[in-house]
Amino acid sequence: MAFHYPNGRRFVQAAQKPIARPLKQMSYSNRGKTLEDDLNDSNEYYLANGIAVIHKKPVPIQIVDVHYPQRSAAVIKEAYFKQASTTDYNGVYKGRYIDFEAKETKSPTSFPLKNFHEHQIEHMNHVVNQAGIAFVIMRFTAVEETYLMKSGTLAYYWERMLSGGRKSITKDEVKESSLKVPLGFQPRIDYIKVIDTFI
Repeated sequence: MAFHYPNGRRFVQAAQKPIARPLKQMSYSNRGKTLEDDLNDSNEYYLANGIAVIHKKPVPIQIVDVHYPQRSAAVIKEAYFKQASTTDYNGVYKGRYIDFEAKETKSPTSFPLKNFHEHQIEHMNHVVNQAGIAFVIMRFTAVEETYLMKSGTLAYYWERMLSGGRKSITKDEVKESSLKVPLGFQPRIDYIKVIDTFI
């Protein structure tokens, strides 16, 4: 369709020069998702396909003060943790109780033990003592690598720290003492496949 000005002249759009933009290296491997997002997606896949029933544990919070700026909206102004939380996820797979913590670090060379708490180590030890499966899923975000470390191995490094040793686990130690979790599409983090190798 042709457009004309009021004086009868035809409107011709000027050719636009393409805008030069610097080339950016793009990575589509994770698209900004956190380890927790990936695990939640993986757990939904496991549930939908009848593989396992594993959920993120709710955080026990005591709400103290709530304001109602509108009748249909509530704003929590003050809340406290009721108790120290244990681990992030639990559920059941092939009749076995599963319990694990998920942590990530930006460091490409080591995993800081300050990411864990004494009560979490104790909790995982209790789970294993009752024939459950307890572990930690660690992600090195700088290199997009994810590992599954059994709770007994984590306890070893924890005790080493308490005895005056390193306050972190080196990347080489993680690689040697853990199982690498392959990243995929569905599920994103197939840690069940890794569990199958040791149960």
